[in-house]
Amino acid sequence: MGGDIIVGLDIGTTKICAVVGELRPDAIEIIGIGSHPSEGLRKGVVINIEKTVNSIKETIEEAETMAGCEISSVYAGIAGGHIKGFNSHGVIALKEREVTKKDVDRAIEAASAVAIPMDREVIHILTQEFIVDEQDGIIDPLGMAGVRLETKIHIVTGAVTSAQNIIKCANRAGLDVCDIVLESLASSEAVLSDEERNLGVALIDFGGGTTDMAVFSRGTIKHTSVLALGGDNLTYDISIGLRTPGKEAEKIKIKYGCGLTSMIERDETIEVPGVGGRKPRVLSRQILGEILEPRVEEIFTLIHNELVRSGYEDLVNSGVVVTGGSAELAGIPEMADQIFNAPSRRGYPRGISGLVEVVNKPMYATAVGLVLYGAKRSKEGKKFRIRDTNIFGRVMERMKKWFKDVI
Repeated sequence: MGGDIIVGLDIGTTKICAVVGELRPDAIEIIGIGSHPSEGLRKGVVINIEKTVNSIKETIEEAETMAGCEISSVYAGIAGGHIKGFNSHGVIALKEREVTKKDVDRAIEAASAVAIPMDREVIHILTQEFIVDEQDGIIDPLGMAGVRLETKIHIVTGAVTSAQNIIKCANRAGLDVCDIVLESLASSEAVLSDEERNLGVALIDFGGGTTDMAVFSRGTIKHTSVLALGGDNLTYDISIGLRTPGKEAEKIKIKYGCGLTSMIERDETIEVPGVGGRKPRVLSRQILGEILEPRVEEIFTLIHNELVRSGYEDLVNSGVVVTGGSAELAGIPEMADQIFNAPSRRGYPRGISGLVEVVNKPMYATAVGLVLYGAKRSKEGKKFRIRDTNIFGRVMERMKKWFKDVI
């Protein structure tokens, strides 16, 4: 596999999807895609290793055939109710009266020095801004004169076991994991414009098992959260409400589903297959809308409450972007309009070339975003590493680094 090929692997609750991108001088060209129904995950978390490994293998084989290359390493997405994000702040004194790369690293390290339980893993440390001698809003402080450097960062953590299980599944499918990426962060790479990031935007990744939110303002991430509700709950509601099997309920949701009853014509009808060989019934599409609308409203209301609780509601000046597989449902942006009282739109992958028509759907936003994220990070050559269990080894490494700095 050439160094100029990057693969994003979205391990979702309803589908596992791989997108293969080739780095070009002017853009990233999508050259292959593979997708397979996901078995072995619940609410974004692996609950059956064997089934997940088989689904990943099927997906990768499909992507390899289309792209005409062998895939050996991927950027994998992570989601689930165990994900927690919080902000932190660090201050250091400048030795040279001028900000150097070492000072920036020290400031980020000072801000990252927070107590994290042993069962949790830091997935991302995202820099928000730097402050040099009370001058705030600085994105790159290198070379600036000053005596004191502060930094504000956003730390995303997840359960160690969940991260390990994702890596284990990928490894057993014959893949190396270059990095694990929060799914809402990956989606933001694909669907948000620079203007939206700067003005302020709430990105909602409405998936099958989870609904993730990421808030951006002034070009940096301010808040992340994960809600363990998603499109699967809509399918379950249809299955119970219309008394039809789960697979049929999913088909009905995709074909006729609408998140806002007022958008459905009064005389529209749908055919509902029966359970256990019973005859199909013809029902009003209005009934389907009445089943879906309360659940969509509940999910968006919980996300809106989280946004209000975070204190960043006033920063969302450009509005809301809804992406993910469940965002393809009719009436979703209109419902978001009502709940958030802000302009809303569906998020489609952008900034790519090649198989654009194939991946130009909200359901592929995370996988395309993982490719774009990987393209940025591949230059840095960083690898994800699960927390080292050998504390002695970690302490020794710290001491070596400290002595090196002193000498």
